[in-house]
Amino acid sequence: MNELILQHESAIRLVFFISVLGAVMIWQWRSPRRVFAQKLSRRWLNNFAIVVLNSLLLRLVFPAAAVGAAVIAADKGWGIFNHLAWPSWLEVSITVIALDALIYGQHVVFHKVPALWRVHRMHHLDLDFDVSTGLRFHPIEILISMAVKWAAVVALGAPALAVLIFEILLNAFPMFNHANAGLSPVLDRVLRWLVVTPDMHRVHHSVLREETDSNYGFNLSWWDRLFGTYRGQPAKGHIGMTIGQSDWRRPEDCVAIWGMLRVPFHDPRPPAPPT
Repeated sequence: MNELILQHESAIRLVFFISVLGAVMIWQWRSPRRVFAQKLSRRWLNNFAIVVLNSLLLRLVFPAAAVGAAVIAADKGWGIFNHLAWPSWLEVSITVIALDALIYGQHVVFHKVPALWRVHRMHHLDLDFDVSTGLRFHPIEILISMAVKWAAVVALGAPALAVLIFEILLNAFPMFNHANAGLSPVLDRVLRWLVVTPDMHRVHHSVLREETDSNYGFNLSWWDRLFGTYRGQPAKGHIGMTIGQSDWRRPEDCVAIWGMLRVPFHDPRPPAPPT
């Protein structure tokens, strides 16, 4: 079973990725929440270029990825679940929830540790908020995140199926909750008791620091409520709020791929004076 999952992992994840990406693109095209401040084609070209770069880098540094770590752990007998005889459904459920909690905690740490914030802030420098924002992370952050997942998967002895499910969710939900689209207020209120909605996560991309340091969840919304980092709405409303970081407003730093890649290694420059 594990070998079968590992053999078809890339194809399965790609099908889900393309399906969710296409659906969210159509959704935000048909029901846009905000007017874009930047030219869409330029943002998408650079944001998706980062996705391609990160995918190639991960395959180079972690050829087996997180599912591969689960298969290796099972073969070697490493990790908690490989020494227990619990029902498969229970191990899968615990693994998915535990890894989601881990990603929440990792996200908080990336905000609180200055050196890690310098890396993570590239995600926050997008001057707009849409499906492509949910995919743009600095390559250094992607490698750190995969190393953390590897360690967690091995320590748990996580089932390969559970890791595959989690990786699909970790791709799908950030595309959903970064959509430039809105749900009806009633549906949004109901859904955000379980999962992170676009209106919930958009708060996290505010220029206001107290709003940036809230709503850290990617998949499940429980962790923000449990640990007191939940914020219901932005102070200026979803239409009036400003996306990004107040001291980074130059498109060449925030939108262009070369500017994004060098974000961890330099400080923001003041905007060019008006001509």
